[in-house]
Amino acid sequence: MKILEDDELCFPSLLNSSCRKAMRLHFVFMLTYILLSSICLLTVTLNLLVIISISHFRQLHTPTNLLLLSLAVSDFFVGLLMFFQIVLIEGCWFLGDLMCILYQYLAYIITSASVGTMVLISVDRYVAICEPLHYSNKVTQKRVKICVCLCWTCSAFFQSLVLKNNLQQPGRYNSCIGECVVVNDYIFALLDLFLSFIGPVIVIVILYMRVFVVAVTQARAMRSQLAVLPLKCSMIITAKKSETKAARTLGVVVVVFLVCLCPYYCVSLSEQDTLLSASSATIAICVFYFNSCLNPLIYAFFYPWFRKSMKLIVTLEILQLGSCERNLL
Repeated sequence: MKILEDDELCFPSLLNSSCRKAMRLHFVFMLTYILLSSICLLTVTLNLLVIISISHFRQLHTPTNLLLLSLAVSDFFVGLLMFFQIVLIEGCWFLGDLMCILYQYLAYIITSASVGTMVLISVDRYVAICEPLHYSNKVTQKRVKICVCLCWTCSAFFQSLVLKNNLQQPGRYNSCIGECVVVNDYIFALLDLFLSFIGPVIVIVILYMRVFVVAVTQARAMRSQLAVLPLKCSMIITAKKSETKAARTLGVVVVVFLVCLCPYYCVSLSEQDTLLSASSATIAICVFYFNSCLNPLIYAFFYPWFRKSMKLIVTLEILQLGSCERNLL
């Protein structure tokens, strides 16, 4: 197997200022390239199916699905951003300083928006399970749309502050040509860590612990009610089961998200002076990106409506007149 030379440069014509390529086995390089390319394509395709499904079929225009739509949009952009991660396989950035900071800026925004959406999903399930009688009044499509818009807008604004110096002068922290490095202000880095990771994780865990306790209590109550009044309580019990199943499914999504997000922030914390080099954090970033591919697979496994909508989209039945009114539930 061929080994890339340690002194091989990203830009051979710039001997004194070019960065060196990472030393990798040729087999490992090709395997990584194929794996990332496959995940990138699968992520974009699956999340595009989710976006089309929820946007097209009116029956799916529910507050919870609007949150899933926001998550699918962020996951879709993650799939597109994985292209830039493929560029960094050799440890070299060939797209210039401006594209480097734009890539990092978009990645920060998408990460923050995804975390914010996860918090909104947790709140949605908390109200649905713990306050079912008030759910339709408290959680409306209009309020969810406002919350989603605020989530994305605040993420973009806050990350502009976090990366202010980098946006003003792209490439100012690069030590050589071919490097893509971001340096955050210490205070903003700590604030970002709390607002984008520690704080949301605490909120999500507390809400889902409460949801779990209430769901178990309701399950026991439903079994006792079914034994006493089987006919009268059957519709109520079915509705409660549906909400509980949705909470369990979205709980899986949240847990998988947190598991994939933790390595990313662990790497960020381990870097001295809050320095995050794209090449040194490749594995952690790829694990986080892979979560965006897992979410649609979770939907396909747990949600019958997603499997039905995929079939309609793939067979092009979605192009038929009145297809948006199809029954998927």
